[in-house]
Amino acid sequence: MARPEENANFPSCDAYFDTIQSKKKLPLALQESLTAAFAQIPVASFPDVPSGRVTEIPGETSVLDAVRILSEHNIRAAPVLNPQPGAPADWQGRYLGIIEYSAIILWVLDNADLAAVALSAGSATAAGVGLGAVGAVGVAALGATGPAAVAGLTAAAVGAAVAGGLTAEKGVAKDGVTAADHLGQDFYKVLLQQEPFKSTTVRSIVESYPWSPFVPVTLDSSMLTVLLLLSKYRLRNVPVIESDKPVIKNFITQTSVVKGLQQCKGRDWFDYISALPLSDLGLPFMSFDEVITVSRDDLILEAFKCMKDNKIGGVPVVEGPKRKLVGSVSIRDIRFLLLRPDLFSNFRQLTVLEFMKALGSTLPDSGDNGLVKPPLTCAPDASMGSVIDSIGSRITHRIYVVDGDYEVVGVVTLRDVISCFIHEPPGFCDSYLASAMEKLDDKGAAGSVENS
Repeated sequence: MARPEENANFPSCDAYFDTIQSKKKLPLALQESLTAAFAQIPVASFPDVPSGRVTEIPGETSVLDAVRILSEHNIRAAPVLNPQPGAPADWQGRYLGIIEYSAIILWVLDNADLAAVALSAGSATAAGVGLGAVGAVGVAALGATGPAAVAGLTAAAVGAAVAGGLTAEKGVAKDGVTAADHLGQDFYKVLLQQEPFKSTTVRSIVESYPWSPFVPVTLDSSMLTVLLLLSKYRLRNVPVIESDKPVIKNFITQTSVVKGLQQCKGRDWFDYISALPLSDLGLPFMSFDEVITVSRDDLILEAFKCMKDNKIGGVPVVEGPKRKLVGSVSIRDIRFLLLRPDLFSNFRQLTVLEFMKALGSTLPDSGDNGLVKPPLTCAPDASMGSVIDSIGSRITHRIYVVDGDYEVVGVVTLRDVISCFIHEPPGFCDSYLASAMEKLDDKGAAGSVENS
């Protein structure tokens, strides 16, 4: 596997953004006028979430119920309410953070690792982890066999599959009940009897996995602030609250911003920038040898651990010394691994390619080669407009840059796209971020966020 990336913390954002800005071949007058325009546009003017109301999840909600809520509303993340009586009335007291599928999956992976270590020591109970808590990853990695292991594995597989976002995947299941029927299990009975799914709350996951920091803006804030948070400062979503009370009125994501840019076709500034090749905009940002990849022959378990360790949501799958692109996997795909009991018996030998083929045999939008739907790609000289159109056509956070031989030479993320349309005036976000980060530090929630 390629070398890991540096963890993404707020203090490390300047180097990325400064490099992007220095490579952009845009007239200074255009950059300044665009930045000034975004600074004048209030956040209140941004379209509301599709449902018209931001979904919030109470902190005492179980993992199972939280996943059901995310699934029913077809969303990947939601703000988490503080259930503690007498909490401060400001946003810091009202909200604990943001829960995402990614954080839930990290929790599943870590529980599997903990259980495997405990079992290898011969004392799962001593570690506070019952056999039912052993996820498919933990049991298979350890090699546990026998009726007891299989029983625990089956129960954990049901919970982990749902906790991983199975219910939101098109063509597999639309809700928890359908997922249970698909597995032939009494879904709720199994989950209620198994730990850690039985008692783990959303609050504990948010506090343990600050995957997505809660950094809100107000309705009268500028869109430039939002765009900077979603690009330079590496957030994937920004809650919008009212100035006089900490109630979330909107929830702006990287995806919604890029889709919004896509609607700007016909405007001079957008048409000018969208016609430029990626190289004129400083993209791809990472050099050839900085792109994290996994080989088709790597174990799928190692691929998931690679994403977890590097705080990234997806990696390209390559073959050969030339790194020819053959597919991609995302951290959310682990839910399929946990769903398929037929894959568990050979889990320690299951390669990334075998995993992709297994998915391709069951998903309706598989490619001609029997694998999952091919990842989005573009040429190094592709225009920014074509990249925006490609990303806007599918729910994805990245597009891979390939040469004529389909060798991976770079990656362009939603964050990169947004960065190309703005720059930060000196000190623009300094006081705001200092205040926000101080509050996050007080809550112990300032942590890494995904590089996307």
